[in-house]
Amino acid sequence: MLRRLPADAALDQPPRPRALRRRRPAAHERGSIGLYHLARQVDTIEDLDEARRTLVALGAYVGESSHGATKSVYAADPDGNEFEVMWMLPQSEWGSYDNAAPVEAPDLPAEIERWAGVATAGELVPREVTA
Repeated sequence: MLRRLPADAALDQPPRPRALRRRRPAAHERGSIGLYHLARQVDTIEDLDEARRTLVALGAYVGESSHGATKSVYAADPDGNEFEVMWMLPQSEWGSYDNAAPVEAPDLPAEIERWAGVATAGELVPREVTA
């Protein structure tokens, strides 16, 4: 489940005064022309946590989710385009997630405790495609 928080929600900061909150354009309607999804992979779970904290501080954070093998943070740019910053489990740990992508609420503190220091961005290589 994607957990959405107010743009001024922060981990360790007081809420922003209303006058300082960034205004976002209305979300793009599905089926319309334009960017739908952009994602960036980070190397460690700590990098994902740092991205989350930065996006919260900037008022761009819109939510987070776990897709089993990936942990994601979502944000919106000033034009309202949403994007994802994600970290992927080591491929050896995918297990049942190898061919599945559930949408669940993440437990980022527990994930950080479990995966601290594990770098995975350079781990993936393209698989051979057979016709």
